Amino acid sequence: MQFSMMKTNDRTSAAESTISVVVGKKTLFLFNLNEPDNPVDMEFQQHYGNIVCYSWYGDGYIMIGFSRGNFVVISTHIREIGQEIFQAHDHKDNLTSIAVSQTLNKAATCGDNCIKIHDLAELRDIYSIVSLDDEHKGLGTLSWTDDGQLLALSTQRGSLHVFLTKLPILGDACSTRIAYLTSLLEVTVANPVEGELPITVSVAVEPNFVAVGLYHLAVGMNNRAWFYVLGENAVKKLKDVEYLGTVASVCLYSDYASALFEGKVQLHLIESEMLDAQEERETRLFPAVDDKCRILCHALTGDFLIYGTDVNDATYEIPDFSPTIKGVLWENWPMDKGVFIAYDDDKVYTYVFHKDTIQGSKVILAGGTKVPFSHKPLLLYNGELTCQTQSGKINNIYLSTHRFLDTLKDVGPHELRQVLTQTLMLKRFSDAWELCKILNDQTAWNELARACLHHMEVEFAIRVYRTIGNVGMVMSLEQIKGIEDYNLLAGHLAMFSNDFNLAQDLYLASSCPVAALEMRRDLQHWDSALQLAKRLAPDQIPFISKEYAVQLEFTGDYVNALAHYEKGITGDNKEHDEVCLAGVAQMSIRMGDIRRGVNQALKHPSRVLKRDCGAILENMKQFSEAAQLYEKGLYYDKAASVYIRCKNWAKVGELLPHVSSPKIHLQYAKAKEADGRYKEAVVAYENAKQWNSVIRIYLDHLNNPEKAVSIVRETQSLEGAKMVARFFLQLGDYGSAIQFLVISKCNNEAFTLAQQHNKMEIYADIIGSEDTTNEDYQSIALYFEGEKRHFQAGKFFLLCGQYSRALKHFLKCPSSEDNAAIEMAIETVRKLCNEIFKNANFLKNTRFQVKMQILVPFVTF
Repeated sequence: MQFSMMKTNDRTSAAESTISVVVGKKTLFLFNLNEPDNPVDMEFQQHYGNIVCYSWYGDGYIMIGFSRGNFVVISTHIREIGQEIFQAHDHKDNLTSIAVSQTLNKAATCGDNCIKIHDLAELRDIYSIVSLDDEHKGLGTLSWTDDGQLLALSTQRGSLHVFLTKLPILGDACSTRIAYLTSLLEVTVANPVEGELPITVSVAVEPNFVAVGLYHLAVGMNNRAWFYVLGENAVKKLKDVEYLGTVASVCLYSDYASALFEGKVQLHLIESEMLDAQEERETRLFPAVDDKCRILCHALTGDFLIYGTDVNDATYEIPDFSPTIKGVLWENWPMDKGVFIAYDDDKVYTYVFHKDTIQGSKVILAGGTKVPFSHKPLLLYNGELTCQTQSGKINNIYLSTHRFLDTLKDVGPHELRQVLTQTLMLKRFSDAWELCKILNDQTAWNELARACLHHMEVEFAIRVYRTIGNVGMVMSLEQIKGIEDYNLLAGHLAMFSNDFNLAQDLYLASSCPVAALEMRRDLQHWDSALQLAKRLAPDQIPFISKEYAVQLEFTGDYVNALAHYEKGITGDNKEHDEVCLAGVAQMSIRMGDIRRGVNQALKHPSRVLKRDCGAILENMKQFSEAAQLYEKGLYYDKAASVYIRCKNWAKVGELLPHVSSPKIHLQYAKAKEADGRYKEAVVAYENAKQWNSVIRIYLDHLNNPEKAVSIVRETQSLEGAKMVARFFLQLGDYGSAIQFLVISKCNNEAFTLAQQHNKMEIYADIIGSEDTTNEDYQSIALYFEGEKRHFQAGKFFLLCGQYSRALKHFLKCPSSEDNAAIEMAIETVRKLCNEIFKNANFLKNTRFQVKMQILVPFVTF
């Protein structure tokens, strides 16, 4: 009969309210005191045999052992009653007992002269098998001690076996050498890194602490410690030492040992150098009498004893440091001295001490690694953690932060980037370089380069930036790599990393604080630059104020720009002061103080300033002042333009001899024309090259057609020619009108006018001297043909290339025109000779042959 608690949905009661009884070796009867009307009977399969024993464990689970070697696990939850959670045939013939240790999370069964131990977390796996071949009469009952360290077994022949199921986890490490408890009276010393063979040391007592040094081993209990010398071939007991209190831990190195007891540390030589050695060298107690502190931990190196007290005076803050931490180990790999781990029962946390960074020395958390149950870390070497187990053995696990040490052949890009981040946190730049080569990604290279800058690895950063082709960074880093001042170098690197506030702090703490001012000036952080200049370089304030004012002016902050331009005036730097005074003039105008600004600009020697101030005033509709500044600056075109806008024609007239812009002359001419002052207008139009307007005024207002005609002939203005033609047409001078119509390319109008007024001879004479098309010649020829004027018709048919018709008309000329007609006919035949052999049909024309016979005597070749 056993009392326990069934697994229910109601977890409010923690009392053992369930009674379990085996009935008839076949049935397990469960009776819940809170539900007396609902007892539970559970029967099992017949081939299991009789129920031998059972045990409650966990959250309402029962492990039941049967006589034929089976054991079954069931749950008492109402929804799971009747179902076997797990079943195993552990022994072939019989099972005599089972025992459960919830401290160890283990279960043991016995039968067939052996004990089998299972892990409750994974019952399918057998954790250990203990054989008892000499127990021929059979085994009896199993039982664990409360702490799970011992397992007792009674047998049918009356003997009692007690097994050590777990050893106290005692171990220590010095450099790469480790010592660990392998049995209650045995310590093993090994060096797994250097491959030395393990040394087994038998000790006289069951120790409470173990310590190892370069050449010695120490074990002890209570206030006493035994020291052993680790020789090459043998281990020799050296001595034993009694301390003034119960020892909590001992540390060894080459020559010295330190023991922590009752808040104190005793440091002493392991082996005395001579019999009369001074007591102070032999042993010393810490802390001193005057120190009001209690020592909590200690460690030894070749040169130093280091201890920590209960006084909180931290040098470096360790982030995310769990309160459950039980110990710390440093990395022993020579190339990775900045890494250490902190561990508790479940996890190992990897930390990295970054000594030289642009942000100073600090500790960061790189990651965590889950450790198996009951594993105590002893040694960390290149990411491989050597742990001691309860069985007195050691086991190696790799930290998750050191995944890059494994093969990365089949790892994807995303995982590779995570591994790259780990390598950079661990400052494993060579490994990061190889990862970047695998990734072949610009982002990865840049991440590596930034990490090198952060850790002040200038040479490696140059190598990375040279690889990715960043010439600017390579040149910049080459210039600073020889700087010995730590803060100055860190300031430059912080600036390259765009952390300007940090760079300023570092520059100010360096031997060259003015570099902070130079950086702020280069970045155009003028407020900060002015504050720094007050402390570092007061003589630079005027120059910084001027540069700041330029930026404020650009952003439209004219009030502050004016103030800084005024602060920038030195009185002894002419060129600089002229810039500041120019700024004062412009900002005064923009702020509405026009008189001050104009006066300042007028006194200033710069023409450009007068132009710029004039433009500002022009935009502000202050035309008079703007024109005045333009004129003083010798910008006559702009000045005249502004004077025109304010209708100051007198000033415009004064400036016209200096004005080169046709637009201004045109505006002035239009104004004078509107006022009826045509002579001044025509001069202005001429200066503006507006010839059509000049011709129009000469014709319409000044009645000077001769001048208009002269300008038309000179400029060949088509529109002007039309105007002159219309003028003569109004006067009835059709010949002149036809002439100017032809000049204006209005041949059709000229032809029509010549037809209407019988002036075709004039038109013909004019058209003959112009660049005329064959169509125009043909029109004239047809006109004369209609008028029976054969000579003129033949002449223009000849000009348009119609030789046959031209020859026809020349042959029809009256006798009074014979001489001229015959000459023209001969000319026609001469031109026709070039086409004789091109047109065979023309040669066959009989009339043409007859006429050729008549004309041939007159043709001279």
